[in-house]
Amino acid sequence: MAGIRASCRGPAIAYAAQVTFVDVLVWIGTLAFAATGALVAVRKRFDLIGVLVLASVTAIGGGSIRDVIVGVLPPSNIVNEPLHWVVAATALVVFVLPHRLSEESRLLYLLDTLGLAVFAALGAERGVEHGMGLWGTVFAGAVSGVGGGVMRDVLSGRVPGIFYRFGDFYASAAALGALTFYLIDAIDPSLALSLAVVVTAVVRVGSRFLKLKLPVPRTLDGEDAEPRPRSFGRRQDD
Repeated sequence: MAGIRASCRGPAIAYAAQVTFVDVLVWIGTLAFAATGALVAVRKRFDLIGVLVLASVTAIGGGSIRDVIVGVLPPSNIVNEPLHWVVAATALVVFVLPHRLSEESRLLYLLDTLGLAVFAALGAERGVEHGMGLWGTVFAGAVSGVGGGVMRDVLSGRVPGIFYRFGDFYASAAALGALTFYLIDAIDPSLALSLAVVVTAVVRVGSRFLKLKLPVPRTLDGEDAEPRPRSFGRRQDD
């Protein structure tokens, strides 16, 4: 009996030993983005299929674009079957509990920031792994971070955040996080991943706290060329 128990524990222990820090970040970032996609779908009153689709596209979109850029085909997120099941489960939980979750826009903002930070770091890590230089790594990290959010915004009828942010940095935060990874990776890859996540999150949240924004076109009367779209973290009546 003891031998049977030991043999059952063996695969589980072996699998746990193979899980890396990168794997943990992949799951954290994917689930965070899956939740934001499902929450936006619920706020837009999508049906069950719409919630599942938007959660899945948001969760795997950025990572898939990243893998295509560096030449990893098929993208790792697409062939990760357990990840898809967990993304679907996350979407179903949000769908079943819409009132408790969808009304807290701060939750949506925090989850979006977490997903952005994690995927920016993972994109930079994948870029360095495939021999990209500074600009290629920053590009891979930024696209990885914002890709899922852009697809979510387009499918839900929003102005993608990378095109028009007010009150916080988005793509800029992801790019700075990716740059941090590139600069620190030669010293300690695990530390570089951690710092990239922290830098991206701090830059986004800090820029929101300080009400920073990038320059936008001005009309002759000095007003913004277009009205400001609403963003996460603010009450909305969609």
